[in-house]
Amino acid sequence: MLRTVLSLVLGVMLLGTAPAQANDRLTLLLDWFVNPDHGPIIVAQQKGYFADAGLDVEIVPPADPSAPPRLVAAGQADIAISYQPNLHLQVAEGLPLVRIGTLVETPLNTLVVLAEGPVAEIGDLKGRKIGFSVGGFEDALLKEMLAGAGLSLDDVSLVNVNFALSPALIAGQVDAVIGAFRNFELTQLRLEGHEGRAFYPEEHGVPVYDELIFLAHRDRVGDDRLKRFMQAIERAAIWMTNHPEEGWELFKAAHPDLDNELNRTAWTDTMRRFAKRPAALDAPRYARFAEFMKAQGLIEGTVPVGNYAVALE
Repeated sequence: MLRTVLSLVLGVMLLGTAPAQANDRLTLLLDWFVNPDHGPIIVAQQKGYFADAGLDVEIVPPADPSAPPRLVAAGQADIAISYQPNLHLQVAEGLPLVRIGTLVETPLNTLVVLAEGPVAEIGDLKGRKIGFSVGGFEDALLKEMLAGAGLSLDDVSLVNVNFALSPALIAGQVDAVIGAFRNFELTQLRLEGHEGRAFYPEEHGVPVYDELIFLAHRDRVGDDRLKRFMQAIERAAIWMTNHPEEGWELFKAAHPDLDNELNRTAWTDTMRRFAKRPAALDAPRYARFAEFMKAQGLIEGTVPVGNYAVALE
């Protein structure tokens, strides 16, 4: 009997001193440097939601913003943040990528002019200069928006201003810019003493699409870590909706260098655009946008949505 009791006590002592099981590691590649668009990710990390899901998530800003999807496709990272329009292009290239969730569920891209300038409606852009940063998809957006006003790309002059969209507009180098984000550039203009006027693609002929999405390798969709990651992101998005000010405090505590009026306003402006069911998938919406990409000549054909987008609910 004594031997049995001693064995039980020793067993309990060993259990009490055993090391805790390590969380599963997961690498997340961002699309750009950390900014308010990544709110639910930073909050999930700060609130311990990743840890609660048994995950140790490494958040990595990219040296090259175009690299994350390709690194995931090559099996060198677990998840990448990218853009729905880019996903259609990448799938057309043959990359084995699949959308597993949504971060920002509305377009952020806009066509912006100065409110005090001569452009009151899109039709006023005839004969004027439009600045852009990245060709391809932005050209397609602009083409569709101009078409609704009876114009074509031949009716305007395109100027590559790199990523200096607001400065080019303020300086009068161009009359409008395509690719300005509604949650950043409009505030940036205001802080420089200018009000902007935005024309939204989804109100001018372009199908609605998800701006920021989470991508994984097609062969790893069954990895349970991905589902747990999306559950943590949903938990963070819902908490932020209920506690936006506390969310901002967590965000700036994690990244004090971003504590300024531009990012504070961007946090507020982006809040309503975060997906509240990030793992859910609107397959018809993806199919409609694929048809738009095809009609614009950006991809040659479409494939079933299930080939490149899934719901991990």
